[in-house]
Amino acid sequence: MAKVVISGSSKLQDKVSYWLNYFKNNNYEILDYPKLIEQENYIKELPKDYKEFYTALENTEVYFLMNEEKNGIKGYIGASSIAELTYVVILNLIHNKNIKIYILNMPSEEVSSYDEVKFWLDMGWIQIFDEVGKKDE
Repeated sequence: MAKVVISGSSKLQDKVSYWLNYFKNNNYEILDYPKLIEQENYIKELPKDYKEFYTALENTEVYFLMNEEKNGIKGYIGASSIAELTYVVILNLIHNKNIKIYILNMPSEEVSSYDEVKFWLDMGWIQIFDEVGKKDE
């Protein structure tokens, strides 16, 4: 059973639920995923959540960025998600990890990290999830 970490906007809980079910139904062990933190607990819970999430990234075999449409931007990637994606790329490059890195959608050029993500795709360091699925059919 492959281990997966799902990344993306925690505000898209309907999409988080969809992808949790998808990976469970395809026999993955889910190490972590985006969770909403209640506003009154935000300052207290966020450091603990960051530590747990980044520890999961170090122990995963598959990283999946569910960069769904958000705020009218296709392939949205926020600041936390680009930080997580960068971290996994660096784990592979510097620490010789072999984490498979997938993003759901090509980000819109409106996304501030568009150039970096496109470069990583061109280098083969990350893949678009849909293209991987089509190759496996």
